[in-house]
Amino acid sequence: MSDSLSLDIFNQDAFSAISLSAAVDKIDYVPNFLDSMPGLFEQDSVRTEQIWIEERSTGAVVLQTSPRGTPPKNEGMDIRKARSFRTVRIADASRVLPSELQNIRAFGTADQLMSLQIEISRRQQKIKRNMALTWENLKLGAVQGSALDADGSTIYNWATEFSQSIPAEINFDLENASPASGAVRKLCTEVVRSIRRGLKGKPMSRIVGICGDAFWDDFTAHKEVRETYKNWAAAADLRNDVGAAWSGFRYGEINFFNYRGTDDNSTVAVPNTKCKFFPVGSGIFRWAMSPGESFEFVNTPGQLVYSRIVLDKDRNSWADVEEYSYPLPICTMPQALAAGKNTSGG
Repeated sequence: MSDSLSLDIFNQDAFSAISLSAAVDKIDYVPNFLDSMPGLFEQDSVRTEQIWIEERSTGAVVLQTSPRGTPPKNEGMDIRKARSFRTVRIADASRVLPSELQNIRAFGTADQLMSLQIEISRRQQKIKRNMALTWENLKLGAVQGSALDADGSTIYNWATEFSQSIPAEINFDLENASPASGAVRKLCTEVVRSIRRGLKGKPMSRIVGICGDAFWDDFTAHKEVRETYKNWAAAADLRNDVGAAWSGFRYGEINFFNYRGTDDNSTVAVPNTKCKFFPVGSGIFRWAMSPGESFEFVNTPGQLVYSRIVLDKDRNSWADVEEYSYPLPICTMPQALAAGKNTSGG
């Protein structure tokens, strides 16, 4: 926009003359719980579009006894199997036109006109939020054993790809008015055993359960759970924190969290009556990144995101703000995942 441009900003159309007191930039909440969890995903920067994953059976076996003096049975080389998978492409763009800037007052100001530089920065930030939400959606799918697209379709089902089975959902029966003593803790122990067995001896730092709202509310209101807190120093937590929205606490060797998804509680969310369990610090979740499509990135280690501005070099009449990402969320041992449901969840 030319510095010599002189406009009476107080006599513009209705859009540019809106009340300054109403200048509130409404931005939806972008969930990042999984993205911000330390030790959950390990990043792998690769130089190609393909990711190679090698499997090897290293399980222990019970040895048959043999007579003294006879030669022991020779173990052959471990059978290994390598599979390749392609990273996905995520792209978003926003075109800035001169007509969108001409004569328009800058957001939140009384006497400044919009500038191209500021508007491009704003578009970049909006795209970055879209990217962050997309990454969280991919990671939410991975901790359930799949790579899921925005429309809910399956990119990769890791249980199928690795010929493993995810254990059936456990019914926590939280609405039972007369539960057996210790019933909920026994179910938590069942989850812990299932995950540890699924890891085949791999170490982990902790088990996390992310809960939908209804599961969380019924779980933290359950008599057995609340009785655990009543008679010791954590009673203050019971009064103040346990059961609070989008909070967390430890019970039955599991760190439970009320997962906060998108504000519509459906686009990126844990189903209302479900809880998804997974190990942290086990190395079974990988986040692979391939290089960008431009010549300057050929055969270079992949980065999380690539951003660029594409200009109209012929007429100088638009600028495209673009961002790209080439990730693949991988769960190498979906057999070490678990899920819970409440009775109302069917």
